[in-house]
Amino acid sequence: MQVFETIEGGITAPKGFEAAGVVCGLKQSDKKDMAVIFSRAKTACSGVFTKNVMAAAPVILSKKHIASGECRAIIVNSGYANACTGSRGMRDAEAMAQLTADGLGISKEEVLVASTGVIGNYLPMDKIQKGIDLACQNISSSGGSDAAEAIMTTDTCSKQIAVEIKMGDDLVYIGGMSKGAGMIEPNMATMLGFITTDADIDHTLMNKWLKEAVNSSFNMITVDGETSTNDMVAMMANGSSGIVVSSDSDGAAGIFKEALKFVCASLAKKIIMDGEGATKFIAVNVWGAENENKAKDVAMAIANSLLVKTAFYGEDANLGRILAAAGHSGVVFDPNEVELYFQNTKVIEKGSYIDFSQTEVDKILKQKEIEIKLVIGRGNGKAAVWTTDLSHDYVDINALYRT
Repeated sequence: MQVFETIEGGITAPKGFEAAGVVCGLKQSDKKDMAVIFSRAKTACSGVFTKNVMAAAPVILSKKHIASGECRAIIVNSGYANACTGSRGMRDAEAMAQLTADGLGISKEEVLVASTGVIGNYLPMDKIQKGIDLACQNISSSGGSDAAEAIMTTDTCSKQIAVEIKMGDDLVYIGGMSKGAGMIEPNMATMLGFITTDADIDHTLMNKWLKEAVNSSFNMITVDGETSTNDMVAMMANGSSGIVVSSDSDGAAGIFKEALKFVCASLAKKIIMDGEGATKFIAVNVWGAENENKAKDVAMAIANSLLVKTAFYGEDANLGRILAAAGHSGVVFDPNEVELYFQNTKVIEKGSYIDFSQTEVDKILKQKEIEIKLVIGRGNGKAAVWTTDLSHDYVDINALYRT
């Protein structure tokens, strides 16, 4: 993947976008908890949403609004998920859209709604209304950082990025922010991601590219194997740069596509780096599978194994746990062809332990970022999944999440 130079500004780095993040009292602590993103120009919009059957009211409403292919604003609250809240939850989500539309002078159908936080509690709409009014009054082209802070829940840091892309003699910008630290597993995790660009993109192409970018980034991370009710990634393109991206085969468009993947991958990695209680960032690479999907299945089985994750936390080179997790992934492979590497140090060959440097492996396991590579055959399928270890702090955070 091509690496792009990052710049300041987050979601408001692209021309024509404004944002705000304010405090409205939804959290127990006096922290920002309401965010809004707004484009003054007409904006194409695409989204990818959770596959959880218990999808939250904001997800249901946003899927309805985004069907037109256009939106101009996204309103986000943290602290309350507005999930498992029935008909009242839908009314509250619709009220959030209407309040935002009134505050920004647009129609409610042009507003996407996102919520994150505790599942099952009704929104305190008096606070919500004050927060939306305050956010709409405080939007600015420098409000990206405040917005990124306002969408956090158990996150220990905000997650944002922006890149500048040279397309011929012109410049185009992509900005993004995300939240997530736990309840993270593909097909959307307990995460929100928002991406803005000032390119003018064909809507069909944007749909395709966003799904591809999400599948290679947000859908390749896991903290705990859980998939939430509220997750979404939404992308807005307002065309304010005047640069049109309308062909999948155009060379400049290819650069934009790679930049979009880079932005999504960077935000996804930030989520894993900030995983609840995490002390390690672990890249699980599987090679030699029959196809990419089978490689991903093996990698996910390893990345979600509690025994593997706790071994990494204990800095224990328990190779058997990795091999056992791969073996119960449901993917058939020849054990006699298996090779396993910690970074570049081979520890398993032809399915058996070999004489390796324990000192070297111990040194690798003490690092903050660790890469393992498992070769399961001679096929062309490969996949890379990013995960964390499992610490005492993860249990403490989630045991006390509502208190």
